[in-house]
Parts: sequence; C-alpha cells; structure tokens
Amino acid sequence: MGAQQSKSSPQAVAHEKAILDRLQSLKLGDDFVHVENEKGSLFKGGISRQPQKLAVDLMYDWQSKVLADPKNRLALSAFTSANPRDILASRSAKIAEQQVFNIRIPFEGAPITNQRSSGRCWLFASTNIFRIALMKKYNLESFELSQAYLFFWDKLEKSNYFLENIIDTADEPLDERLVQRLLADPISDGGQWDMVYNLVEKYGLVPQTLYPDSWNAMTSSTINYLIVAKLREYAMVLRRLANSASTTSTTLSSAKEKMMQEIHLILTLTLGPPPSTTEDFEWNFLDKDGRARTVTSDPLRFAKDIASQEFRITNAAIASMVSLVHDPRHEPLSLLTVDRLGNIVGGRGITYINVDIATLKQACIAMLKAGLPVFFGSDVGKYSERGSGVMDLDIFDFRLGFNVDLYGSLDKAARLRVGESAMTHAMVLTAVHVDADGKSVRWRVQNSWGTDIGSDGWFVMSDRWMDEFVYQAVVDPKFLSRKVRDVLTQDPIVLPLWDPMGALA
Repeated sequence: MGAQQSKSSPQAVAHEKAILDRLQSLKLGDDFVHVENEKGSLFKGGISRQPQKLAVDLMYDWQSKVLADPKNRLALSAFTSANPRDILASRSAKIAEQQVFNIRIPFEGAPITNQRSSGRCWLFASTNIFRIALMKKYNLESFELSQAYLFFWDKLEKSNYFLENIIDTADEPLDERLVQRLLADPISDGGQWDMVYNLVEKYGLVPQTLYPDSWNAMTSSTINYLIVAKLREYAMVLRRLANSASTTSTTLSSAKEKMMQEIHLILTLTLGPPPSTTEDFEWNFLDKDGRARTVTSDPLRFAKDIASQEFRITNAAIASMVSLVHDPRHEPLSLLTVDRLGNIVGGRGITYINVDIATLKQACIAMLKAGLPVFFGSDVGKYSERGSGVMDLDIFDFRLGFNVDLYGSLDKAARLRVGESAMTHAMVLTAVHVDADGKSVRWRVQNSWGTDIGSDGWFVMSDRWMDEFVYQAVVDPKFLSRKVRDVLTQDPIVLPLWDPMGALA
C-alpha cells in the first residue's frame, strides 16, 4: 500500500522463478514468438513496449485469408443465419447420451416444475426433494410445495441482511471493494442449500395451491428493480446515519425498521400476502385414488412433517445434510465458507467441504443407491444443449466451426480464477448409469425449466461434464467417510464475498 514500491520476499522470488521455469519448459506453437528481455526475465524489469493499435490494413489481410477458405465461407453463411450452437450441435453426442440408467431412485416426484423467468432454481431443486416424502405420505400423483412462499421470505430476509451489512461496513470507504460488491447485488434471486435450511427452519413450508406463483414470482425482474433501487438509497442513508456523531443505536434501528416496512409493502403487493407461520391452514386435495382429503396444519408444523414410512427423507435428515464442493483452487479436505454470504441474520452460514471430484461422485452414487435424490450446483450454460437436454463436452464442435478450442489451456481451477465459470444453477440428480467397475458414466437430471426444455424436462449429464462443470452436491453425511466428516471440525478458509464460490445458484 502507499506510494513506495513493494519489495519481493524470498518466497515470492522463488515462486516467480518456478513460474518462469514452467513457462520456459512449454513448447510454444510456430505462430508464437517467445520474447525475453535483456535480463532473461518476463517479469522482473518488465518488457519495454508501447500499447499497440490495430492496423486497418492488417485486419483486411486477416479478412481476406478467412474468406479465401471455402469452409469459412460456408460457416459464414450458416452462422449469420442461425445460432452457431444449433449449427455445431453434435448428433452423435445426442445419440450417445440416452436416458438409460441402472441405478435410479424408486420415486422421482412429479410434475416437472418451471421457475419461468426467475432465478429461483435453488428453491425449486430443494422443494422438489422435500416433496417426495410428502407425496408418498399422502398418496399423491403430483404435487408442488410453494416456491413463491419461500421466495417472499427470502427477499425480505435478504433485504434485512443487506442493510445490516451496510451498517456494519459504514466505516469503510464507499468505493472499497467489499462495499461495492454488497451494493452490486443486494438481493439476488439465487441462493444456496444452507439458505434454504434457514428459510424452512424459520418460516416452514406450504403447498403451492395455498400460495401459488404470482406474475412477479414467475418474472422477478420488476420487483428486483424496485427493491434494489430502494436498498441502494437506504444504504446511503444508513451510512450517513452510522457515521454521524449524534446517531444512537436506537435511531439507526428505527430507521432500518421503516425501510424494511417499505420493502415488505412492495413484496406484499407484488407477490401477495403469504400465509402466517403460526396460523393453521386447510389443505384440500385429491389423492391418486381419487379420494378427497383435508390436512390442517401451519407452515412450521407442515415442514416438520416431511416423512413417510417408505421414504427416508425426513426433516431431521434434511437438517443434517452437508454441501460437498469441488473447488480445485483449494486443497481437498478443507472447509470453506464465504464472508457475509447468507440470507437470514443469525441463521446458518454457508459451509462447504472441499473434496476431489471422485469423492463427490461416490457420495452421489451412494445417495442414489439408497433411493435419495441429490441437490447439486453446476455451471449449466457450458456445453449444454437445451433442446435435447444433453450436457456433454462434445455436444458443440467449436473447433469445427471456428478452428479454435473454446477454453484452450484453461482447466477447471483456471476457469474459476478468471471468471469464466461459476456455480450458476441448481438441479436434482435422480439416477446414474455405472459401468462394470461401478464407475459413473452418465447422470439423470431433473431440471426446473418446464417440459418444453430437454426430454420432457429431464436432462442427461455425461460423467466428463460433471468433472468440469459440477461444483456442489448436498448429501447425507452418513454416506461420507469419517475423514470427510471430520473436515467440519476444522477452522474454515474464509473466502471473500466476490469469490466464485460466493456465486448463488
């Protein structure tokens, strides 16, 4: 910090030398020139050069070379008329990845859900897991829990969580990175498993028929625009109050309460007033035998009622489940958490057990063998074809179309480091196909994009795709070795809020 140039430590010099040795060992292609400065170092002393403009003549030369190739002229005609992904989709990859599995949970739940134009995938994935025991218990053909009910309380709680963080960081400069990160995304639609736990523990669950999706639950952009605008305004007010010598704790709390009341108003008028957590509701339904039935409960009791004699998902089992992640930037068997990531003040924090991908897969297979679905988080947009529902590294042949490898030398860790990949979507695993040695080949995925996407809403994921783009799986700890479970006793590595592991599915 400051104006003085920092000096390299002996460790830093040794690390720098190791990088140089590695770079010098690489075999560079004929189209690249390896340039060293006079001291033979690419870093210390730097390379003396001026920023280079793009020469117009050079670009026309490139264009002439591109268009001289008949293959490129054919590609030009195709790619300017349609989505290049559709043009380059591999028929053989679609044929290879069939919806055929030799390990499958006995009951997957129905119907295929649809989050529509919202980022509520984590709420859909989690409630799709919760509903299975309830469907068995009440003999239901199809059933959904209200995702909008949890969405309402999540928006309200995240708003409060944000304002408390703003107060806590009021002594930091406004342009400090943490403050700017807080302001950039105060109430994302996304979330994590631990956040689901917080919501269900505090507010419970209700059937979707008692609190169905409003238009704003299905299309959340408008309420996000309104609430984010107000929260940013409130942030500036609270920072001024917190830094004023005349402000008391009571004054600050009172100001925040009035702000939260306005947020509550917006949510109530756009999503509808949710059922009370403590008052009884009456749920009337027909079971799959056509019998009319009635259940009287309240949201908290209903959530604790997740159990059936046939199915081993219970409220207690859900509470004990842990998040495994595969983050190759960190050593396996390390405990990770993300600073200031959460939704409920005083609730459970975000905790990840970092493992190698083989351990994560083994836990998922064990869950499925036991008849239990698996909540997982991935970067769903990479090498994923929505029409067929195939997620496979060979689904798009970008080299054929553009004569380039999409990621080149970027491995999974490097993609995380440079922002090329992150956990973007939560779904549910319900089946896996394994080979004669018990190794996974492909996985069956229940999505929440409706039945018009994929194979009637179902996706199939190749095992190689899982290696590269799956980051998280939520499992029962009884399927983990003691060595993995003991990671929970470690002091966690605290990642900053802007870390890729802070991305919300």
